[in-house]
Amino acid sequence: MAAKKTKKAKSAKKENEAAVGIIGGSGLYSMSGLTETREIRVKTPFGDPSDAIVLGTLEGKRVAFLARHGRGHRILPGEINYRANVYAMKLLGAERIISVSAVGSLQEDLRPGEFLVPDQFYDRTKHRVSTFFGEGLVAHVAFAHPVCGRLAGILSDSCVHEAVRVHRRGTYICMEGPQFSTLAEAHVHRQLRFEVIGMTNVTEAKLAREAEICYATIAMITDYDCWHPEHESVTASQIIATLNQNAENAQRVLRSAVRTLPAERSCKCGSALQHALVTDLKLVSPATKKRLTAILRPYLS
Repeated sequence: MAAKKTKKAKSAKKENEAAVGIIGGSGLYSMSGLTETREIRVKTPFGDPSDAIVLGTLEGKRVAFLARHGRGHRILPGEINYRANVYAMKLLGAERIISVSAVGSLQEDLRPGEFLVPDQFYDRTKHRVSTFFGEGLVAHVAFAHPVCGRLAGILSDSCVHEAVRVHRRGTYICMEGPQFSTLAEAHVHRQLRFEVIGMTNVTEAKLAREAEICYATIAMITDYDCWHPEHESVTASQIIATLNQNAENAQRVLRSAVRTLPAERSCKCGSALQHALVTDLKLVSPATKKRLTAILRPYLS
């Protein structure tokens, strides 16, 4: 009887695990192609994620899908519980997070309907908690290269494979929002030679790095912000219309990317904390250690 219970417990645990996390943004509130799906509510020390997480199998791999803004798009960029979202993925065993996000273009040759896989971020947010650390534990992760190069390469290659026009690198400037840019801000962003602008991804990228999870973004270009003479005013309805057109492309690219992901990671994302923890863990309170167990486990022995 005990052996049967143990086997059943192991099976249930496996069902609640996923090697790949997908965080869908504006326009992507579900993931087609997932089989054997089930919804779970993940409790984290940082509160509740944006919505229930959908676990399933995609292209032979266990995947966890989360709608960043909640289904029905109910949560502002500044209201998102980023720590809970990323920590929930960590608790589920995700080693990679693929983000899908809507962005505005800051360059003429980056056209609405096209995708960009950024290799850099610039943070202009003001009011967000973007670290798991503090409360007696100091850590400084390296962030010069904020996305996983190998994962980003797979996303770009998958766009090519699915005949979706993609730009393989560029800088994503992350603003606070929820308002769109002023014309003056848009001109400054262009002078600084940023490629696209959004409201969410840099916070996720920082937390994923601290959680030792690979992170990369499929940025779906929806508009020319407000700088373009033929697109002087950005409206949410225009953006949603373009997003709906792009949704099918995004789904195809995601399926292709998940299919080609290697089983083992060969990057340094999985050891980001190795030289980042400054505080002697012997001095850290049991409460802080417990709160961050999923992240600190390799370093607590």
